Amino acid sequence: MCEEPLPEPAVDTHCPYCALQCGTRLTGDRAAGVTVEPTGFPVNQGRLCQKGWTAPEVLTVADRLLTPLVRGRDGRLAEASWDTALDTVAEGLRRIRAHHGPDALAVFGGGGLTNEKAYLLGKFARVALGTGQIDYNGRFCMASAAAAGNDAFGMDRGLPFPVTDLARARTVLLAGANVVETMPPLMQHLKRARLIVIDPRHSATAHRAALHLQPAPGTDLALGLGLLHLAIEEGLVDRAYVERRTRGFDAAARRALGWWPERVEAETGVPVSDQRTAVRLLAESHHSYVLTGRGVEQHRQGTATAAAFINLALALGLPGSPDGGYGCLTGQGNGQGGREHGQKADQLPGYRSLTDPADRAHVAGVWGVPPDRLPEPGRTAYELLDALGGRTGPRALLVLGSNPAVSAPHSARVAERLASLDLLVVADFVPSETARMADVVLPVTQWAEEDGTLTSLEGRVLRRRALLTPPPLVRSDLRILHDLAVRLGEPADRYPTEPREVFEELRAASRGGRADYSGISYDRLDAGESLHWPCPDTPAPHPGTPRLFLDRFAHPDGRARFADVDHLGPAEDTSDDHPVYATTGRVVTHYQSGAQTRRVAELSEAVPEAFVEIHPDTAARFGLTDRSLARITSARGGMTARVRLDPTLRADTVFVPFHFTGDGRANLFTHPALDPRSGMPEFKVSAVRLDPLPE
Repeated sequence: MCEEPLPEPAVDTHCPYCALQCGTRLTGDRAAGVTVEPTGFPVNQGRLCQKGWTAPEVLTVADRLLTPLVRGRDGRLAEASWDTALDTVAEGLRRIRAHHGPDALAVFGGGGLTNEKAYLLGKFARVALGTGQIDYNGRFCMASAAAAGNDAFGMDRGLPFPVTDLARARTVLLAGANVVETMPPLMQHLKRARLIVIDPRHSATAHRAALHLQPAPGTDLALGLGLLHLAIEEGLVDRAYVERRTRGFDAAARRALGWWPERVEAETGVPVSDQRTAVRLLAESHHSYVLTGRGVEQHRQGTATAAAFINLALALGLPGSPDGGYGCLTGQGNGQGGREHGQKADQLPGYRSLTDPADRAHVAGVWGVPPDRLPEPGRTAYELLDALGGRTGPRALLVLGSNPAVSAPHSARVAERLASLDLLVVADFVPSETARMADVVLPVTQWAEEDGTLTSLEGRVLRRRALLTPPPLVRSDLRILHDLAVRLGEPADRYPTEPREVFEELRAASRGGRADYSGISYDRLDAGESLHWPCPDTPAPHPGTPRLFLDRFAHPDGRARFADVDHLGPAEDTSDDHPVYATTGRVVTHYQSGAQTRRVAELSEAVPEAFVEIHPDTAARFGLTDRSLARITSARGGMTARVRLDPTLRADTVFVPFHFTGDGRANLFTHPALDPRSGMPEFKVSAVRLDPLPE
């Protein structure tokens, strides 16, 4: 008799890219290869974007890191054993800490790390290293909207409602969000809605909009104030909601009344008629939503700008309503969970505060250390990178899940600071630009080789499941943190290596916090339960909270807060030397710094190099033609890109994607001016000049 062939291994998991966390089924093994299929998971409903379909190719890239590397006396990285690599790191950390103190050690995490990794990384930094110098690349992504959400609602969850609620929408304002390219499967939930898109570009999303508002870069806050002005002037404010559910309206209204429509048009370039149409569409629809993205948040006034759009939503009675709402489109794969569990400079697990004595005591109790052993908050991401190697800055840096040599603003400066370190350690699965600068490189597992949890943009906690066994000399981030902690004198049981065990500890640490995961378990998730935080541990299993704020907001009095904000403008204006604005963003085939997607042939062939979109009239002014090469230069530095003429672009603005490396790094020219509340750099506005280059 012929034996039945064994079924191919398969697991249900989630895409490794954005915060939509589309459901996927992986099938196969290393010998036969891995294939991916979308599942009927609610956010993607059987669809994937091009990145999701090609994700398995990253598992087999030719330059996958498969063994530790240590830089020798000849200046070259060479293969080493794990003991040699880890001993080198631990000895360097001990030496630097002994000579310069614990804050001479720093840690830089990432918004793509699982909840378990983010949690243990924060614990490792604060307890094993004793340093307050920890932050992560999510500071460059979600920090402004998070700060504005906490101020307004007392809680920060990207979408305080399920993605599927958007299918009922009749009008959706997308402020600084190019969903067609950054989250394509989300568009199926918006197909019934009239879209109002705010973007200096006529993006792929703007192309589908009923109304496109095209402000000058750096003027979104003025536009948000002007829209609130018109809602007040035209009697569209939901006065009963404002009285019953909010505080601070009068101060916000006084500020907005200084931004009459004609003044807003003069500042932003958005016609008065379009401003009025936008407000009326939002106010007169039964199901309206205001959603913000990086376009309005990555500014030195990013928190205030996000707050201005929250103000508009509150005035129209949308947040906490079953008929609409406000939300922020979180970007990175675990951008939500990654900012909840302790890798932010000022934060402890469960979205607890490092400055709150009760929060410190609770987490210290879970960790088995006295509260005074926990350091005070350290520098935010760019401040941390800018201080590296300086007189009072860190002298050693451990990087997990990030590529700051490409992703940070003023990246030439950041590269200089990285090079000045006494010890740079990078854990990654490909030789990223940051890894190539490291003294020690530690090869880690990829998404299909590890278990864990992530939290999607709607606050739903999801299970990542391993299909493949990691290559023989590759270790998990959890194992690396454990091994380093033990070498630094910590008890081994304080740093678990199994994701399930780490999650159990995370549950305890988050108990009673704003992001309470204590009622969530692997068993419940594996049984198929849909659990959104907060989900406290209760005698009868708590069902989770898919929709926040229906009865009250998270402030002690249950009311939301309007913000008293005003427009100041960008950190630098155009000049004779730098006469146009440059703004940056993503394209559909690439992700973040491109370390993964630039290694996938199909994606790299689709967009193989950096480009700059320019209006034809602007190109003619600078002697540029379509497909020619241009140099884009700011006061900080410059990059080279291929010209693409685009007659829909503003004549005072050029657009550059930020996924490329070398001389194609957009962040060579971006501005490091920081939002005082969130620490967000001003990625979206730089004054530049354009020069033609020979081919």
